[in-house]
Amino acid sequence: MVLPHSLVKQDSHTMASESRTRWVLPYKTKNLQDDYLLGRVLGQGQYGTTFLCTHNETGQKLACKSIPKRKLLRQEHFDRVLREIQIMHHLSENPNVVRIQSTYEDATSVHLVMELCEGGELFERIAKKGHHSEREAAKLTKTIVAVIEACHSLGVMHRDLKPENFLFSSCDEDASIKSIDFGLSVFCKPGSTFSKLVGSAYYVAPEVLRRHYDRECDVWSAGVILYMLLCGFPPFNAGTERGIFRKILQGKLDFETDPWPSISESAKDLIKKMLESDPKRRLTAHQVLCHPWIVDDTVAPDKPLGFAVVSRLKRFSAMNKLKKMALRVVAERLSEEEIGGLKELFKMIDTDNSGTITFEELKDSVRCVGSELVESEIQELLQAADVDESGTIDYGEFLAATIHLNKLEREENLVAAFSFFDKDASGCITVDELQQAWKQFGIKDSNLDKMIKDIDQDSDGRIDYGEFVAMMRKGNGGSDGISRGTMRNIQLWNFLDRTFCFCFKSSYVFNKN
Repeated sequence: MVLPHSLVKQDSHTMASESRTRWVLPYKTKNLQDDYLLGRVLGQGQYGTTFLCTHNETGQKLACKSIPKRKLLRQEHFDRVLREIQIMHHLSENPNVVRIQSTYEDATSVHLVMELCEGGELFERIAKKGHHSEREAAKLTKTIVAVIEACHSLGVMHRDLKPENFLFSSCDEDASIKSIDFGLSVFCKPGSTFSKLVGSAYYVAPEVLRRHYDRECDVWSAGVILYMLLCGFPPFNAGTERGIFRKILQGKLDFETDPWPSISESAKDLIKKMLESDPKRRLTAHQVLCHPWIVDDTVAPDKPLGFAVVSRLKRFSAMNKLKKMALRVVAERLSEEEIGGLKELFKMIDTDNSGTITFEELKDSVRCVGSELVESEIQELLQAADVDESGTIDYGEFLAATIHLNKLEREENLVAAFSFFDKDASGCITVDELQQAWKQFGIKDSNLDKMIKDIDQDSDGRIDYGEFVAMMRKGNGGSDGISRGTMRNIQLWNFLDRTFCFCFKSSYVFNKN
């Protein structure tokens, strides 16, 4: 039996400590360690880390998503975690939704224990298999859209559908895929609309960018996944998020580039109807499931789509992971002095102490030094940092953006990141060394040879420092060097550093006088 926090008998020391603690759950729980032993890291997200965990009595292997409360800066963030738990319980009967087992909370973290999926991410599994067909893509799409239909029928809008959020339950050939992340999901009444910018750049629907959307945005995201399953690259691609958003709003689809000439017309018809810019004309999840390409096994051809598609999916998945791992190395080596300055800068810009920086606050901060940056450039700065696309910048996003767009460009940080992977200090990163790093970060991946080949410009089978830097500075859209959009953002962040110094000095002079 669990009791509300107010009814649990506690000693005076515990009561004094917990009186200062904010709680997500409306009831008291046991400690996670009473039931489970935490193991290696399985994955890292924006708000939490997922660990392998083992039940102390039964030995059952499960996954535990631990969310540190220090990352929950506002009541909205606490509410979001509680809502995620509620939605996972709400959908628990669906065989393609990861099942939540139990929830724990202590003074520092919230822990979600759920079933363990050991078969890898959607794109990784296809890349490892080495071949792929329209018929297989149709089966996967059917499952993904069936999850969407189940969500919508139960009054839930997902809002963050992407390949990384679908895992295979096991390594078996016939393993099912499971939807694993409902952190941005909301309860949604029929006919209600939302305005908050959320989601992931490649998969976000145009109406979300226009800040007026409903549950049909999920169908758009599934359409993007389907497009990528068939060709290996996103339908709307550019070197910056802003460029991606611009192409999404334009809505022009490429059905000319290889392998599209060999893809069935029925598949293209379904994609066009799922990626219809007008949500009122877009297919519903139920209508997608009734489309001939999904329903009839004979419509979607069973012939392999070709090595090029699989190769692209490998690169899209693996290169992002290497960059994320390098970014974590850089973040972990920052001194308290460096982060302390960023904290002060954040506080100065966040004038209402809300825990987030709004567009108006950012604009005021930039204008305080007499800058002539236009609003579109200031908006670009905000978008560069706004990872969850909420329309504001929280502290975690602010720090991550500064690391990504500024500190990552510093030579000593690139050297540190490279040295982390170059275990034997030979000046080159080998497959064995990447395997060690993958293991250290708790990542399962057997496609490292191909990833090295994609980065290895001189074809010697290794990644030297120059190749590593080129990879780190390569735009998401695939253009060489630092994209103009990224370079512009770096310049803007450097401008903010100067703004911080000016504001600090001005504040000191004002207080002194």
